[in-house]
Parts: sequence; C-alpha cells; structure tokens
Amino acid sequence: MTFSDLPQQPHWVVSYYRVGRLLHGSLFLFILESLLYGYMLKISIQGGNAFWIVFWISFFLFSFVHIFLTIMDGWSRFQDYKKAKDLFFAYGFQPRIANRFIGSKCQRNAALQAARELGMEPELKEYYTKKGVKWYHYVPYFMVKDPLFMIRKFFWQRTFLEKYYKPRYDFRNILLEGIT
Repeated sequence: MTFSDLPQQPHWVVSYYRVGRLLHGSLFLFILESLLYGYMLKISIQGGNAFWIVFWISFFLFSFVHIFLTIMDGWSRFQDYKKAKDLFFAYGFQPRIANRFIGSKCQRNAALQAARELGMEPELKEYYTKKGVKWYHYVPYFMVKDPLFMIRKFFWQRTFLEKYYKPRYDFRNILLEGIT
C-alpha cells in the first residue's frame, strides 16, 4: 500500500474513541456505579450498621478500581491500534499480523479500526470469521484457557500496562501534505 492509496484519515481522538468504544461505555457505567455505591455507603455510615457499611464499601471499591483499569485498558488498546495500523500499512494484510490481535474483543476492535482506516477491514473481518470469531465473543480467549490469568505477569502487562508505541508513519499529515 502507498500513501496515495490511503482513505481519508480521522483525527487521532476519533480513532481513540472508535478503538475503545466498549471500554468507554464500561467506564461510564463504572463511574455511575461508583457514584451510586458511594451514596449508599454514605447512607450506611450515617446509619452505623457494620454489615451494610462493609457491603457497600466492597461494591464501591470494586467499581472505583475498575474505572482506572478501564482507562488503562483503553490506553493499551490504542497502542495496539497504532501497532496494527503500522504493520498493516507496511506489510499489507497478513494472517500473522491479524493473529496478534485476535485474543480479545477489544484487541480485535483495535485491529479492525486500523484496518478500516487503511481500507482493509473486509479482509480482516473475513479472516476473523474463518478463524471462528463471533460477534458475541467478548470474554478474552486467554481467560477461558487459563483460569489463573490474574496472577500472570503477561496478563497485567498486555492488558493494562502496554508501553507507549510511537507510530512509524504520520498518516494524517502525510495525506494532507500529498493533497496540497
């Protein structure tokens, strides 16, 4: 693929939103839950019942911690998107590249957004369909295969602590320079 073949490129903020659409929805719900559980915790503290205080604090902490996990997961998926876009641009559609991002719904969304912006989305969708991926496969495959995933270093690094990826190509600016 060459720069002259590129479709119009969206702003990075638009791509960030599209890559993490599911995660942004989850983030909104966790914020609402935290507000609700925090309110219920406040009422419980005023009532002084230890059972309800412990009950509501556990729900509040669960949803509050998930706010940060969701933000970190969104950051990691955006790094996946940038990698996928660079790889698809440099090498074209390759099954080995697509397989790097097949593990979870969010990773597939990142790769699909990258492929969409390069005009390769139909090929990637077809490949994932041939591999048996269904639209309702939300739970990451590694969670099904390894019930102890939470204690694995790889899980934490790959899901929440993905390092910053500096893209090799500035698609938007190159496309704009090519037009003028």
